[in-house]
Amino acid sequence: MHIELSKDKRYYSIGEVAKAFDVNASLIRFWDNEFDILKPKKNAKGNRMFTPEDITNLQLIYHLVKERGFTLEGAKTHLKEGQKKTLDKFDIIRKLETIRTQLTNIKNEL
Repeated sequence: MHIELSKDKRYYSIGEVAKAFDVNASLIRFWDNEFDILKPKKNAKGNRMFTPEDITNLQLIYHLVKERGFTLEGAKTHLKEGQKKTLDKFDIIRKLETIRTQLTNIKNEL
């Protein structure tokens, strides 16, 4: 699960987000209803449009629920109690994963 955030793009459709996370759009809608930290805008048609901040929060929710096995209630509690600390750890994990990928690519070129 990785989504490239474009510096030029301010909003992402639910379809783009679902594809990036390799989940159904219904799961993204469900998480939007369950987690207060998600605040997508709605366009004139009522479609959700996610900001880069929403994407970061979705990555965190995905990490807690799908990768670490938290229940929804557990993830909500975890986010409320230590959002800053959780975001910092999550950011470190993502950076380390990127470094590992780069090192693996270098190793494969040797």
